[in-house]
Amino acid sequence: MKTLNTADLSSLELQNYLQYAIAPRPICLASTIDKAGNVNLSPFSFFNMFSTNPPVCIFSPARRVRDNTTKHTLENLKEVPECVINVVTYDIVQQVSLSSVEYQKGVDEFVKSGLTPLRSDFVKPPRVAESPVQFECTVTDIIALGENAGAGNLVLAAIKRIHINENVLNHEGTIDQLKMDLVARLGGDWYCRVTPDNLFIVPKPNRNIGIGIDQLPEGIRNSSVLTGNNLGQLANVSSIPGKDDIQNFLVNNPDIELQVSQILKKGDPEIFLHKFAQQLLHKQETEKAWIVLSSFNYNLV
Repeated sequence: MKTLNTADLSSLELQNYLQYAIAPRPICLASTIDKAGNVNLSPFSFFNMFSTNPPVCIFSPARRVRDNTTKHTLENLKEVPECVINVVTYDIVQQVSLSSVEYQKGVDEFVKSGLTPLRSDFVKPPRVAESPVQFECTVTDIIALGENAGAGNLVLAAIKRIHINENVLNHEGTIDQLKMDLVARLGGDWYCRVTPDNLFIVPKPNRNIGIGIDQLPEGIRNSSVLTGNNLGQLANVSSIPGKDDIQNFLVNNPDIELQVSQILKKGDPEIFLHKFAQQLLHKQETEKAWIVLSSFNYNLV
């Protein structure tokens, strides 16, 4: 394994390693305004939410690694401590990238990028009409992390109003992750797109107390088929199904019973059962996977 001491690296080297490794990063498309009324629009991938009560986002207009200069966004926020954070989707990612060009102060990136300004309700900077979710924010603090090239400036943005395009809502009126089509920043020129085919669900372990991998039966824990992720799924249950649970499930799910029965007739059935259980785990069907794995131990099929 390659080991690096950060003190031995230049700012450019550090930036390369960090931005490639700490990814994907959500993108904050921030609109700001100076005291003369000049609007600025710029994206930042040093960004995330840090509190829900109060609702606070943080993004960081870092000092330029190249020449240690600061960005217009930071200068504007010191004059008018307000901003709009607009989320970035695939449909506007090229225009968002264009807004990151280092235009002269006073140049409106809304005009350069072709994105549409919308009047905000609560703050002076405009919103981006094409963004499906827009946060109107007041800036409560700016924390400088240093004075050298590459040093960040943490902008604490308190969210005061949220605007959501109804096209990304589900029937319950909440945001549908499948409809957002978000993009995120990686290292260099790389981005990634959040599409339905690369989304997956990991049930939160704090809903129940999971038994833990150490409590899995030895044959499952030392499986040559099941991965660490698979074991994590299996261990995120409050208890292993007992004999009666398995019998009742098989009676009500004859398709599973048939498949297990056919597998048990093969040579080395435990391997095939583990492969079948793995397929079920990939579909988030943890209960069925446990039934398949446990039926072998109880010899119920």
